[in-house]
Amino acid sequence: MRSIKNPWLGIEGYNCFGCCPSNPYGVKMQFYEDGQDIVCFWKPQEQYQSWVNTLHGGVQAVLLDEICGWVVSHHLRKSGVTAKMETRFRKPVVTDQDYVELRARLREMKRNIAIVDGEIKSAEGEVLVECTCTYFTFDAANAPTEVPYRPTEVGEEITREEVLASLRM
Repeated sequence: MRSIKNPWLGIEGYNCFGCCPSNPYGVKMQFYEDGQDIVCFWKPQEQYQSWVNTLHGGVQAVLLDEICGWVVSHHLRKSGVTAKMETRFRKPVVTDQDYVELRARLREMKRNIAIVDGEIKSAEGEVLVECTCTYFTFDAANAPTEVPYRPTEVGEEITREEVLASLRM
């Protein structure tokens, strides 16, 4: 698996709730390329809960929309906006586990419409939440100023164990 460098770091006004590491209220997701999948390991935190020890469903949707969006930007090399998101909450995502694993992959591309599947798994590998996101995509030359495109690059090879160790710090 290889780390994906965030192309928005250092850009004035960048404060994404999903992936900006300096947003004090954000979820600070980091992404990795694992074959055709985009992967994120994320530590649930109690400030994002709804019911006691349960991750809020809206935060779960944010996590899934964000990782699916990175499939569009990284694998398709396009910018995009979410047109539709269908989510199936199978089991609660508890906030006291060490981490959850998010994965997303392209299912289908039709002209400028990308269909992306995503999931949240427990640390034990059980699928807790599934989604299908539909994105309107724009190539770099035609991206509107409100949805600009910045190319991603992969960084160093990293093991799952190294990523999980960084979550424990």
